[in-house]
This record gives sequence, structure tokens and C-alpha cells, in this order.
Amino acid sequence: MTQCKPSTFRTTLWAAPLLAVAGTALLGCNGAAARRNDPVQAPHTEVARAAAPAFDADYAWSVLLKQCEFGPRPVGSQAHRKTRDYLVDEMRKHTDTVVEQDFTYKVMPLTNVIGIFGPADRAPILLCAHWDTRPTADMEIDAAARKTPIMGANDGASGVAVLLALAKSFKAQPPSVGVAVALLDGEDYGDFERDEGVFLGSRYLAKNLKPVGKPTYGILLDMIGDKDLTIFREQNSEERARSVNDKVFRIASELGHSRNLRDRIGYAITDDHLPLIAAGIPTIDLIDFDYGPWHTVDDTADRCSKASLKVVGETVGETVYREKKVRPANP
Repeated sequence: MTQCKPSTFRTTLWAAPLLAVAGTALLGCNGAAARRNDPVQAPHTEVARAAAPAFDADYAWSVLLKQCEFGPRPVGSQAHRKTRDYLVDEMRKHTDTVVEQDFTYKVMPLTNVIGIFGPADRAPILLCAHWDTRPTADMEIDAAARKTPIMGANDGASGVAVLLALAKSFKAQPPSVGVAVALLDGEDYGDFERDEGVFLGSRYLAKNLKPVGKPTYGILLDMIGDKDLTIFREQNSEERARSVNDKVFRIASELGHSRNLRDRIGYAITDDHLPLIAAGIPTIDLIDFDYGPWHTVDDTADRCSKASLKVVGETVGETVYREKKVRPANP
């Protein structure tokens, strides 16, 4: 991973071909500060909601806290194994169809936990987030502290919390289209600069799509629990899945969440959405990269907010419930 400071920009050489396609300049180290001074958008007063059940923010928050109770959850740790079992058990509460995609990296076991809602032939939507945490706090100023694994309350637990709460909604009220909820492993383990040991779960899923079929589109959640939640359109998402960005940010505005989901382009981020895009699934990355505790020991639950989980959960849930089953054309 290349960055200027914890709250600005990240990219890796792995994304270079995609970024070359984009043909746009990447933001530099001053990008975050400039965007923080942007005026706050006024939310829409009229809210057009689908018949979606209320998002259970209390449950989402409990899932975030439970993951943190296990401690840091890097690949290969005992906490990682315990978290895996917990996530499988929680997903099974919400759907009978749970796929455990087991694979290894340097003999260490990893698992993508995937819940399937509805038949795969009904234009499935892929929702995903990574659940592992960084084994080193590489953005700490103190050299000794950099060897410490991070808690990952925001960078890991927050996206998973929202997705499991949405899975709960999908059980209570099935949407009109199929949905695959994928909790991805091994995003944050290795060396981003060398593109080694990172994005492991999304790369594995991209090569093994049978459990989810061929989703119409995907939405990735990463670091969406920040108390000061600000999500921009991500540059790679904009170039490769603009229609999905259009849909999500329009719905966020209609729900009155435009203060948190800013409808303009922010950073170019290398993340789990890129392997999925390369596999032919237009996928956007909803990420708040203006997060000071990123990859530090301060990425703890007190830096997160139940309200932020609710904003993202309502937006993504509304997006799913507005989708309609595509009827086949008459022969």
C-alpha cells in the first residue's frame, strides 16, 4: 500500500492497469484536507422509500462490538479462527444457504463466509466486506507500536456488521432479487507495496464465482463506521461501475444521507472491488478514507458510531429492495 498519511490516499501497483484505463490524475497528499472543507450538502426533505424493513442498527452495533471482543483478528491467529466460527453461526441465523469458501495462504487457513438469499438466477446482487484485521499497525508514528496488530473496529468489523444486519433484513423480508452477502477474508494481511498477501478473499472469490453465480453488480463496504462519516464516489468505481455509483448516491440523497455520502469523486482506492471488477462484476467501493486511526492501534470501537452504520445500512438496503426481478423476454 502506498500512502502519504493515514487519512489520505492508498493505491498499489496491482491496480495500475485499471487506473491507466481511468486516465485521470490521482489525488495527492493534500486531497483529504481540501475535501474536508467542502460545504455540507443539504439533505433532501422528501424521502422515497421502498417497502424495506427498518435497518437494525442495534444488532449491527452488537456485531461490531462482538468482533472486537475477540481482539485483533489477523490471519493465522486464534482470534481469527474464533471470529470465523462466529460469523458462520451468525450468517446461518439468517439463511439456510451458507457457503464456506475455505482456502489457504502460506498454509494458513482463510474462509470467505457467503450467505445466499433467493435463487441465483434472479439477477443477484453481491454485497461484500472484509472481516480480517491488519497484523501490524504500520501507520503508527512510533516504530515499536508498528509491530502491534490493530483492533480493526472500523477497518474490518464495521462493514461486516452492516452486512449481517442486512442479512437479518433479507430473512425477515426477502427482496425481489437474489443477494449474495460475502464476508471476505485476507484483505489486510500482507504487503500492499509488493502486492503480496492482500485482497486474498476477493481474488479467490473472483476465480470461484459458482456459489454466487454472475452478479449483476456489487457493493463493497470498507471503513464505514467512522463517527465522522464522509464517503465520496471512489475513482475506480466511477470509471468501471458508474451506474452503480449513480444509483447508490442518488438513493442516499433521497434518504437524507447526502451529508455522509457526498455525491462527487474522492480518492482512487485499491481495494477488494478491483478483483471483482476484473472478473466482470461492476463493483463500487463505499469507503471513508478520511479516517485518522487507519492502520493504527486507535482503530477501536469508540471511534465508530451506530449512526454511521445505520446511514450505510439504510442506503444499501434501500438499493437492494428497489431492485425488481427481471422478467425474461417473450420468445
